[in-house]
Amino acid sequence: MTDLSVNNYNIPRESYIRIFLRFLKFGLLAWGGPVAQIAMIRQELVEDEKWIPPERFNRALAVYQVLPGPEAHELCVYFGMLAGGRIGAFLAGLGFMLPGFALMFLLSWFYVTVGISSPLFQAVFLGMQPAVAALVVRAAHRIGGHALHDHRWLWGIALGAALAQLLGVNFLIILLAAGIIYALWEIKLTKAAFGVSALFAVGLALTAFGVLPLPGLQSGITAQASTGSPSVMQLLFYGLRAGLLTFGGAYTVIPFLQHDAVNVGGWMTNAQFLDGIALSGLLPAPLIIFSTFVGYIGAGAWGAIAMTLGIFAPAFLFTMVGHDYLERLVEKKSAHAFLDGVTSGVVGLIGATALGILNQTIIGIQAWAIFALALVILFRSSAKWTVVAIVLGAGLYGILFLQ
Repeated sequence: MTDLSVNNYNIPRESYIRIFLRFLKFGLLAWGGPVAQIAMIRQELVEDEKWIPPERFNRALAVYQVLPGPEAHELCVYFGMLAGGRIGAFLAGLGFMLPGFALMFLLSWFYVTVGISSPLFQAVFLGMQPAVAALVVRAAHRIGGHALHDHRWLWGIALGAALAQLLGVNFLIILLAAGIIYALWEIKLTKAAFGVSALFAVGLALTAFGVLPLPGLQSGITAQASTGSPSVMQLLFYGLRAGLLTFGGAYTVIPFLQHDAVNVGGWMTNAQFLDGIALSGLLPAPLIIFSTFVGYIGAGAWGAIAMTLGIFAPAFLFTMVGHDYLERLVEKKSAHAFLDGVTSGVVGLIGATALGILNQTIIGIQAWAIFALALVILFRSSAKWTVVAIVLGAGLYGILFLQ
């Protein structure tokens, strides 16, 4: 790959081994969530080594914030692409995700073989679950603050999506309607936007009163859940679908995986689902790595691999196959508006999912106290170790007071 020089900026030609080891190092140091991870990548590659100008980095980051997937991982794939083509992109992404995957895989094995039957670890996770519920609520607030930006249409779409989720409407229908409604409004087809909104509202009303039991309309919230273990191919599909719908950060994948694993698949409980999120918050990895845990609970080692592969595949492929095209696409106002509408719909789904988690997992005064304290800390602190400290502190409380 040829050097690209812009004043004092140079994209180096690096060997595949060096690319892999560089981004493996990033993966080993990926503590503190996406903000800290992105800052670490920017510091070394943009500010210190000057691969690209800051303006180009900001543009690339903006593209990945619009697209689904964990932005820090996608940036690694992007820089790997610049330094070593498609093979470099794959090795960079693999290096960044590998430490988190390996650690989550080991923790999943430990959870299944030891944690469930041990009173000590039951107490740890019992303390962690309310704290993680607070993380989900805070994430809904944070993502909503960025995605809705005081726009009444986006707020209305988010509220409608939350209501539809609570009524059991399939999330794919919700997101499609959300994107279409906002795209119509943005391109000044106001009457059409109102018409689609009214049609969706009527559909919700008919669904609420049981007048509209259309095939495929109801999701797993109201459907009878399966109690069988999923196949490896099913987990691969669930992961791929969730990876394609992860807009606005890793927390947005929660309602999709919860829908498949808890509400429909029935191969894990909400409590176990929160345990997986808690474990991922302790690791140097994108939070989305909790999907490895979900897959492991579903079908063991191969299930963990399949789910992880499905979740991360879009993050690799967007850059390796079509980054240039997508960068041009997101400049189109209608496309950007559709994605903004989908993102606001996802905010509503997260809010509804958070309500369901609160209702089913936070029971008793101590659980509510942990939840409230964690939420206060999350709103008042922006330190990169906040999430790890909250989860570990809640687990310690469980050991001391909940055994």
